[in-house]
Amino acid sequence: MKQKPAEIIREYGPFPGVDAVHGVSFDGQRVWFASGDRLNALDPESGEIVGTLDVAADAGTAFDGRHLFQLAGTVIRKIDPQTGEVLGTVEVPGLGGASGLAWAEGTLWIGQYDDGRIHQVDPETGAVLRTVESSRFVTGVTWVDGQLWHGTWQDEVGDVRRIDPETGEVLERLVMPAGVEVSGLEADRSNRMFCGGGSSRKVRVIRRPGSSGATP
Repeated sequence: MKQKPAEIIREYGPFPGVDAVHGVSFDGQRVWFASGDRLNALDPESGEIVGTLDVAADAGTAFDGRHLFQLAGTVIRKIDPQTGEVLGTVEVPGLGGASGLAWAEGTLWIGQYDDGRIHQVDPETGAVLRTVESSRFVTGVTWVDGQLWHGTWQDEVGDVRRIDPETGEVLERLVMPAGVEVSGLEADRSNRMFCGGGSSRKVRVIRRPGSSGATP
């Protein structure tokens, strides 16, 4: 397993009126982050919040190229990012403690915090298609370039780790500074991984190893 300190290349926040940052996603232009009772659209260049959507948003956030998906409890809401309209909901049965959320391969991937698992879920029915075991609490989840990454926060230690999607084996680990929490997680196609900062009310950007693209 490769292990090294996470390289934090930018921080946003703390944001006024935000108690905590939960899920994080990226639509190619804006970073969306969940903050309990709303989704916030963050301009990653200016660092300003440029829009909000009123929706229950206390866990993972994902984007499929057209729609946002927001996890709250065991309910996932499919949302029009332009209007905030909820276009559909799906109940994910038996996944108490659901945390992170990502879109890949036409399906949703849900982190289950306490049980240290990641579930691949049918976005129409909520049926669990596959389960990947992790050795630590799972917070944010993201897929990029065929790689599965997830955030962790356990015993006051946060890290971002790449795991084998079949076996759950940890292949690479990026360790955050002491006391720095990782809640949501989303990677873009260049060198950035956006990390929700939980109770710090921040979103942090770390460098993704082996990626190309200019530093923001």
